[in-house]
Amino acid sequence: MTLLTDDQKMLQDTAAGFLAGEGGISKQLRHWRDINCKDGFGHGLWKQFAELGLTGICIPESHGGLGLGATEAALVLEEIGRNLTPSPFLTTAVAATRAIEGTQHADRWFPGILSGEAILALAIDEGARHAPERTALEAKRQGNGFVLSGSKQFVIQGGSADMIVTAARTAGSPGETDGLTLFAVPKEAAGLAVDNVGLVDSSKAARLTFDNVKLDADAVIGEVDAGSSPLKRALAAGSAGAAAELVGVASGASAMTLDYLRQRKQFGKLIGEFQSLQHRAAHLYSEIEIAHASAFKAARLLDSGDEESELYVSVAKAKAANVASLAVREGVQMHGGIGMTDEHDIGLFMKREAVLGELFGDVFYHRERVAALSGY
Repeated sequence: MTLLTDDQKMLQDTAAGFLAGEGGISKQLRHWRDINCKDGFGHGLWKQFAELGLTGICIPESHGGLGLGATEAALVLEEIGRNLTPSPFLTTAVAATRAIEGTQHADRWFPGILSGEAILALAIDEGARHAPERTALEAKRQGNGFVLSGSKQFVIQGGSADMIVTAARTAGSPGETDGLTLFAVPKEAAGLAVDNVGLVDSSKAARLTFDNVKLDADAVIGEVDAGSSPLKRALAAGSAGAAAELVGVASGASAMTLDYLRQRKQFGKLIGEFQSLQHRAAHLYSEIEIAHASAFKAARLLDSGDEESELYVSVAKAKAANVASLAVREGVQMHGGIGMTDEHDIGLFMKREAVLGELFGDVFYHRERVAALSGY
């Protein structure tokens, strides 16, 4: 059980009530999916996030935000996962916000995030797997600015974003962590082609093609050739947030499954009375508790600036992804045939886990990071 302050409990209760009421599956996910919405989420709901102050959780008080941290963001993300609520919260209010904090771009974009009017995206990956160090998108100096050439993929909400935080190589070769620079690329940039793609969980991601996209020097986030620092900050926040959301996905799937076990009868008995299913449910409960503890440990270490936070973020993401996968598979199996139909919501949890598990690095990526950071 995570120990929370009174303010954190209030935030948790607020988020839980709001998302259960306004962010539920039929009202949001199924609605936007069934009308084939190009964004995959509702802008009206995003403004409701803003009205509650949730979009400003990671924005400093000096810029009008709440000045909170990864722990508070995790509380909201867990409820987002539990309700499968489609929103830009993780990419915009957490990861991208961390990328631009402390720069002139914060002054430009924080007001829009606070009001629920701005959407930001992260363009990091270029291959089949998450590998920021393999960035090959080239940014060549030209006059007082840069010209970007190359491509990105798996850019969550890239087709809806007003600005895309883009990692490009200004020095060195792919495979090197040095020589990266982050750029703030506006959606209307000439030469930027956006191919909006629907993912298996009905969210949207984009493939971006940069055909000699010209940016002035003001587009640089942080310093030239030193983009690894804000990128690392953004990815840590994103990974920790994804871990918390995965815990919510696992918890939501588990709750739905337990409810089914208490209602479904077979051979004249509730199937929840069968010992084999009880053992599986108990095992899943313990695994979710461990994943929950790992996610909030990582968030708190990030908030405190602990030097071990990088290690624990990868522990949390790997554990949460693994447990969420277990939870959704158990859920579908215990529901039987109905679990394979679109009419039942349990399958939607499996689809969300499949996408979220890959975001910011899959289980294997983070296991390898844990081994490397632990000296193995």
